[in-house]
Amino acid sequence: MSWSIAEVAKISGLTSRTLRHYDDIGLLRPAYVAGNGYRHYGPEQLLRLQQILVLRELGVGLPEIGRILDEQTDRVAALRAHHRRLLAERDRLGTLAATVARTIRELEESAHDEGGDVSINRPENLFEGFDSSQYDEEARERWPEEFAESQRRAAAMSAQEMERIQKETTANMVRMAEFMVAHTPVDDEAVQEAVHEHYVGLCRWWTPSAEAYACVGNMYVDDPRFTATYDKIAVGLAAYYRDAIAHYARTRLG
Repeated sequence: MSWSIAEVAKISGLTSRTLRHYDDIGLLRPAYVAGNGYRHYGPEQLLRLQQILVLRELGVGLPEIGRILDEQTDRVAALRAHHRRLLAERDRLGTLAATVARTIRELEESAHDEGGDVSINRPENLFEGFDSSQYDEEARERWPEEFAESQRRAAAMSAQEMERIQKETTANMVRMAEFMVAHTPVDDEAVQEAVHEHYVGLCRWWTPSAEAYACVGNMYVDDPRFTATYDKIAVGLAAYYRDAIAHYARTRLG
């Protein structure tokens, strides 16, 4: 039994263009190509496509997916490994959903009790369930020297130091959210002092130039993953950080 590319696109939710791209890069070859040039896929190809989509959901890049699938010798064992990773991701997302629900509850309670002012009792709770390691491979590819240096510095830190840094980072984000909610201009001295703390914290891992630091702020808005992380604290926080960082980079680093 076989399915046309249009049928596979319909049942998988992908586009025919994506399937053709997978063929072009050698990730998913069709079972055969008919005389009219149409690609057709069999059960083996559908099983491989399922694994491709699973690995994509787990954040694996296409080149790495191809390598993983080409090297596997036991499909059932590979699927079991994927299943374990999916269960772990399910648990992480469950924790993340609980984190967001708790934040909503705390914000609603503080708005009711304090007339709308932002109040966070335990700021470290805001980030329970977030996984920063999802950015590691991308950072390694985009900034290899800086990533290597940050990894060396992180390896030299104790668990207590890492916990302290996380709490300081969280406190900085909450402080910036409070400034934003109060409509404090980004060039305000207090805001810029908070940005200075952010910059000093970043310098624990690598020391960005004015241009590089401004790019960090832009990334908070340009990359939807970062935007989602910051805007879970307060909608608009990513853009507020970007504008405040841009001013800091221009006036203090430039």
